[in-house]
Amino acid sequence: MRSTVVRRTALTASVAALAFLGTACGSAPEPAAEAAGGGDKAGEGKTAAKALTAAELAKVALVQADVKSGTLTEKVPAKDDIAQDKVSSDDAACVPLAYLQSGSYVGKPAATVKRTWKGDAEKPAAGASDEDQFLAALDLEQAVITLASYEDGGAEQAMKDLNTSAEKCAAGFSYTVTGTKSDALKVTRTAAPEGADEALALTVTVDAGLKAPMKAVVVRKGATVVYVPAVNFASASTGKDYDFPTEIVDAQLAKLA
Repeated sequence: MRSTVVRRTALTASVAALAFLGTACGSAPEPAAEAAGGGDKAGEGKTAAKALTAAELAKVALVQADVKSGTLTEKVPAKDDIAQDKVSSDDAACVPLAYLQSGSYVGKPAATVKRTWKGDAEKPAAGASDEDQFLAALDLEQAVITLASYEDGGAEQAMKDLNTSAEKCAAGFSYTVTGTKSDALKVTRTAAPEGADEALALTVTVDAGLKAPMKAVVVRKGATVVYVPAVNFASASTGKDYDFPTEIVDAQLAKLA
């Protein structure tokens, strides 16, 4: 009986977690299958770098060979690419965070390219219960990777808007993605990666039936901003913490260098 309850709770939480990333990460995996932001001060000045075209972004976007683990998908279906007009928030100041949560981008980029990445689930221990096997299948990270190139200082402005949103909405906010309303309970800055012109890392505690963390990193290199929100389905169903897949951001920054 307990196993059935855990499965139902986990599936409910996983569906809720997907709402935070729109549908861009795909479906929840089937059980049987398987410190402050760094960089320059946000928004100061305009970069001299030119905005990349969609073709140029595609050349510097990640491919499977660039990542050490997991599965990277290069062709994200159009239906899984959440448009900005499908995302809203009760508080206008929190809209940039709502875009980030849903796997979208901030502002009006000149071009965008999107990828998704799914980590590898660890095998459960020998003799594990059905419940533990089920949670083990869910215990992996999934991320949406959006490269957005901006003209006329738009990249700096996008970072400034996200930093402002993180400050003003730190106590939580509500937002709606494709008709589904969700509640973020608090927004916390965490240690941002090095190697970017600007970087922001956040943990958003969301209400998925329990308090569960969702993590995101945003980095700017020249006129290009990379948005990487990530979710762990097991975490969404248990509330336990998980490690953000830093290898994805590190690999993307290396290709933008």
